[in-house]
Amino acid sequence: MAATLRIQSDWSRALSKDEGEAWLSCRSPGKPTLYGSVTRRGLSSDGVPDIAASEGFVVGEVTKKSILISCPHENVSTKFLAPYTSFSRIHQQSITCLDISSGGGLGVSTSTDGTMKIWQAANGEIRRLLEGHVYDVNCCRFFPSGLVVLSGGMDAQLKIWSAEDASCVVTFKGHKGGILDTAIVDRGRNVLSCSRDGTARLWDCGKSACLGVIADCGSPVNGIAVGTADSSLNLGTPEEPPSEREVGTEGKILLLAREDKKLQGVGLQSRQPVFLFVGSDAFNCCTFLSSTYILAGTQDGNIYQLDVRNTNAPIQVIHRSGAPVLSLHPYRDGFIASQGN
Repeated sequence: MAATLRIQSDWSRALSKDEGEAWLSCRSPGKPTLYGSVTRRGLSSDGVPDIAASEGFVVGEVTKKSILISCPHENVSTKFLAPYTSFSRIHQQSITCLDISSGGGLGVSTSTDGTMKIWQAANGEIRRLLEGHVYDVNCCRFFPSGLVVLSGGMDAQLKIWSAEDASCVVTFKGHKGGILDTAIVDRGRNVLSCSRDGTARLWDCGKSACLGVIADCGSPVNGIAVGTADSSLNLGTPEEPPSEREVGTEGKILLLAREDKKLQGVGLQSRQPVFLFVGSDAFNCCTFLSSTYILAGTQDGNIYQLDVRNTNAPIQVIHRSGAPVLSLHPYRDGFIASQGN
């Protein structure tokens, strides 16, 4: 596996003042970690920071928003990007989940401070406080319209909110444990949830009813994702005709990131298992890169890329650190991953 080059602090803040300093580390599997630092010595005539690195590291291109640093000894380089902007007043403690509306105008987020808020994505101005869950809110996401929010909490309740007036329009009850993740089917007439109780459930928003248990895993389901399956994949046949209230479930596969080290694929309409892959540790999250390729992240820091047509062995396993992989999101031709470090 490749070496990993890191800045061990908020470098954009550390280097925003004269003589500011940030710590560096370069780690290769099986080798001692190399440590160093970068120091700001002032500003150039065009306002770009003058940055120097300690022995063993080399500073390349520097702009007002990025620094390219390399470690020649390990033949690795990384470009570090500063935030485009940051909002420090939305929550008072760590953010646990967030989403941006399809139009990009609004954000919704939950925090360990016990709050769930809707805010302007342009400036961080708080628009709505969504109150109604008991205990922590674990997950939140916008419907495709950008006008409605879906949330799940430790109170085992799934709720739908109006982003316009903060009213809770629907509450779903049926899970026996805290809800850990949600997914929306197509435009949102049906939604999905997974829970510490080991189940994943399909819900009908119009009737406020559970349409069925898609999977009962016997182990907490930490994350789910729904996507269109490759046409060559056998999704199975429903044992009973699907409800007329099911909309958009045909041809879909549901991914389940399970606490018992298993990543499972289930036919959404058929409720039949499609594949079961065993990883190195508990799976925390999963996502689709395409109808063929999927990603899943584990508690011990592995990111597995799999082909749903043949999950006997992963296409690749990416390991940058031993920190838990907490979320994955497709981005352009690759993906973004967040880890617990």
